[in-house]
Amino acid sequence: MTRPLIVTDCDEVLLHMVVPFRSWLDEHHGIHFDFSSPFEEALRHKHSGDVVERLRIWTLLGEFFATAMHVQTAIAGAVETMAALAKRADIVIVTNIGEENAQARTAQLSRTNLPFPVIGNRGGKGPVVAQLIAKYRPDISIFVDDLENNHSSVAQFSPQTWRLQFVGEPEIAPYAPTARDAHARIDDWPSARRWIEAKFDELDEVAALMT
Repeated sequence: MTRPLIVTDCDEVLLHMVVPFRSWLDEHHGIHFDFSSPFEEALRHKHSGDVVERLRIWTLLGEFFATAMHVQTAIAGAVETMAALAKRADIVIVTNIGEENAQARTAQLSRTNLPFPVIGNRGGKGPVVAQLIAKYRPDISIFVDDLENNHSSVAQFSPQTWRLQFVGEPEIAPYAPTARDAHARIDDWPSARRWIEAKFDELDEVAALMT
């Protein structure tokens, strides 16, 4: 048997992002971020109420990751859960911040006691998950992410992978749509750990029967 493989997102799964991003927008740019509004209308200039242009939003996100990544903190239970799971599985973090920010994110996560390999991705995560499975050749793989589109991408490119939707930020969890291509949605780490470990246990039981 080979070790299981866990491929996990970072923002809102391991680290808080939108709440510190909201604070940073307010402090440095005079922009209000309303989590209850559709994304296209969620960011507005405080002095005028005008919606922030979509292209400007991506520029602001890039600036936040380049200059303020250090303000992000760990989601409750993330560090403890990853440490426990790492005893049984290989863990790789795939985060959509681009290759240019991967080194800084690796250092950030190491300081947070999450010392795992980091891939700075763009777009759907299915292709990179498929590449990781080809590299590690695990008997079981588990993908953890908060966003619908990433679960759909992994379902397309790696349908054998178990897919767990996890939205660890309590302020946005009520507004996050449930991914139709995820096998389960769990938004707290103690429960998510039990779900993941149950998949490992099932594999161990099958292996024991075969031997």
